Amino acid sequence: MAKPLWVVAGIVLVLLGLLWTLQGIGVIGGSSMSGTTTWSIIGPIVLLVGAVITSVGIRGRRP
Repeated sequence: MAKPLWVVAGIVLVLLGLLWTLQGIGVIGGSSMSGTTTWSIIGPIVLLVGAVITSVGIRGRRP
């Protein structure tokens, strides 16, 4: 996988994690995910994984 794809995939995961977190804590309503504890836990985990993938894509892997 090329570095730009790592960055794009990481940013998508960060945005999804942020959305899921906000839905889980009830800031964004109108979904079955709104106000659900499960998504308020999964969201930050996905956000952190996305941040790590983005940073790997930006810095590159070291041998």
